[in-house]
Amino acid sequence: MSLTGSSTLAGTKHYRDRFQKTAAEAHFRNEQNLWLSSIGIGTYLGNADQATDRKFEDAVVRAVKLGANVIDTASNYRFQRSERSIGEALRALIQEHKVSRDEILICTKGGYLPFDGAPPGDVRGYIEETFVRPGIATLEDIVGGSHCMTPAFLQSQLQQSLRNMDLDCIDVYYVHNPESQLGLVSEEEFYTRLRAAFEFLEKSRSEGKIRMYGVATWNGFRVPTESRQYHSLSRIRELAREIGGESHGFRFIQLPFNLGMPEALTLRNQVIDGEQVSLLEAAAALDITVVSSASILQGRVASGLPETIREPLGSLATDAQTAIQFVRSAPGITTALIGMSSREHVEENLQLACVSPVQPEDFVRLFSEN
Repeated sequence: MSLTGSSTLAGTKHYRDRFQKTAAEAHFRNEQNLWLSSIGIGTYLGNADQATDRKFEDAVVRAVKLGANVIDTASNYRFQRSERSIGEALRALIQEHKVSRDEILICTKGGYLPFDGAPPGDVRGYIEETFVRPGIATLEDIVGGSHCMTPAFLQSQLQQSLRNMDLDCIDVYYVHNPESQLGLVSEEEFYTRLRAAFEFLEKSRSEGKIRMYGVATWNGFRVPTESRQYHSLSRIRELAREIGGESHGFRFIQLPFNLGMPEALTLRNQVIDGEQVSLLEAAAALDITVVSSASILQGRVASGLPETIREPLGSLATDAQTAIQFVRSAPGITTALIGMSSREHVEENLQLACVSPVQPEDFVRLFSEN
C-alpha cells in the first residue's frame, strides 16, 4: 500500500521542532509555506548493486534523523535504483522511526530515458520495446537518443516514480535538464514542448499526484543570454502562469552552485522589470525557490581550500563542511544538496545543522579577498 500524503506546513514545522534544542535557527528556511532544511540529500552517484542500495537506504534514514528533510532523486539515477532505495528508506522512517510523510520534501525528475536496474545489452532495442512500441514516445520525440519531455513520456515517468518510491504524491517534480533539447530543436519548438510539459504537470497537480513542479538544470541558468542553452526564468515562469494562473505550481528550480560554479550569484543573465540581475535575484523576485545541486562538485571543491576561503566561512573542521557552508550561506539558496551514500559522510555533513550560516558581510568578503 502506497504511503499517502505530501509535505505540509504543519508536518515540516513539526520536523523543525524536533531539532529545536540542537539545530541552528537558520538551518530551517520557510519556503513555499514549508520548513525546509538548508542541507538535503542527493542520490545521483553510486554503483548499480544491492550493496549500494543498502548504503543509500541507510544514508537517507540517517540524514532525516539528523536534520535533513529534503530528499532529491531522479528516475534515471542509478537506473531507477535510487528511487527504490528512497522508497525503502521512507518505509523504515515511518514504521521504525516515527517520522511522518508530511515532514519530508521528496523531489524527483523526469526527462532522461531510464534503464531498469542495469544498462541493457541492446540500448536501441530496450528503447523501442519500453517506450516506442507501447506508444509512450516516438523516436522523433526523443532528442539526442536520450531525452524526452512529452506529456505521454512524463506521465509514464511520474507513474513509475510513484511506484518506485511507493508514494501517492511527489512534492516537487522537475523536468530534468530541458536545455539539452535546445541544441537540437528551435527555441520556438522548445517552448512549445515545455508548455505541453507544464500543462501535464498542472493536470497532475489537480489530480493530487504532485504538489509543485520545476526545472532541474545543469547549464540553462548558468550561461550568458546568447548561449543556445540559455533559460529565461521570467519567460518560463510566465509560461506556467499562463497555464495555471497565479496559483500555478512552478515553484522550484535546481541548478549547480558551488565554490567552482558561482554563476547563479555572479552572472547577471536574467531580466526583471527591465533590469539585468542574477539568477538568485530573479528567483527571489518571482517567488521561486532555488535548490543547489553539485554543492561540493562531487568532492572537487571539498579539499585543499585556502585560508582566505576557510576563515570567512567559519574555519570549520573540514573542507567539505566549508564548501557546503558556502552554498547554504549564499543569499537566495534554500537547500544545498549533497550526494551522501555513507553514514560517515551524512554525520560529517549534518554537523552543519548545528552551525549558523555565515553573516552576509562575511560572505561578501569571500568575493573581495579571492
